[in-house]
Amino acid sequence: MKTLKNLQNGCYSVPMPINWQIGDLMEYRGKQELFTRQVPQRLSALREHALVESAISSNRIEGVNVEQKRVKALVFGADAHRDRNEEEVAGYRKALNLIHSEGKNLQLSEESMLRFHSLSRGEIWDAGKYKDKPVDIVEILPNGERHIRFKSVLPDMTPLMMQQSFRIMDDLLRDCRVQPLLLLGALNLDFLCIHPFRDGNGRVSRLLLLQTCYHLGLDVGRYISLERIIELNKERYYETLQLSSKGWHEGKHDPWPYIGYLFFVIKEAYKEFEERVGEIQSPRGEKTAVIIKAVERQMNTFRVADIRTSCPGVGIDLIRQVLARLQKENIIRSMGTGRGAKWEKL
Repeated sequence: MKTLKNLQNGCYSVPMPINWQIGDLMEYRGKQELFTRQVPQRLSALREHALVESAISSNRIEGVNVEQKRVKALVFGADAHRDRNEEEVAGYRKALNLIHSEGKNLQLSEESMLRFHSLSRGEIWDAGKYKDKPVDIVEILPNGERHIRFKSVLPDMTPLMMQQSFRIMDDLLRDCRVQPLLLLGALNLDFLCIHPFRDGNGRVSRLLLLQTCYHLGLDVGRYISLERIIELNKERYYETLQLSSKGWHEGKHDPWPYIGYLFFVIKEAYKEFEERVGEIQSPRGEKTAVIIKAVERQMNTFRVADIRTSCPGVGIDLIRQVLARLQKENIIRSMGTGRGAKWEKL
């Protein structure tokens, strides 16, 4: 609310680097239709891969992990959940399905936000409900002491501040006085500072980011996981959030580090999308480079199945040949044998 209110009151002068990022995003948005028109029948593999990565990465940022062999069953199947972690991953997938299926037709509102929380938290008692006790952001120091890094909005003020945030957002989108892309970052920052839920705020913030992107015509999250890019740049995420939340309660904070970070995430997604569309169209002679790029995009460990999903149209035999070559060059190493064997980047 504080960031949106300051934008509404004209309190900010937009830094030049932020304006440059906005220009880049507008250019990518203009190319977006060209990407999707060229190979519409082949983009389903990218959509499937993004759905898996988003559900896993967003939960993993919060320390929620599941067994690799269970991932696809949870994201695409109807298997019974074995534990609380699996329930949360499957719930996040349901929230993603809602956003991707409805797109910009899903209202950007308090109701939608509460629905995201309800879906992503599963069968827990306060799913879809605001916090009833103060929730502060606590940092554990190297000596083991607990330090309050940020005091969020008190429970009795939380519903009103969230309602005001969406009301201001709607007003600013209607009167066009503020560049809409700035509102994307402002809403996300205000949400995280209000910290409306007992748990699950980070995951809902990423769902809210995806939905806001749809409303602004930035559909890249359908094909490339924004959550994975955030996870890969997790330290920068926490650093910029800490910088931009300082002084938030007084309305004297600097929103640009965090807003700039979100713009960076979306730009990286578009760069990858452009590259991946090119990979889908690559002639056979270029597919080795496609596989190598897919390996570079992986986390520290991966499986052959991960590379195959990342390389639509590339045969499994060629993938294995390239992995064997990379192993000889000491770029990766095999950590086992068989279909489920893991590989490690060196």
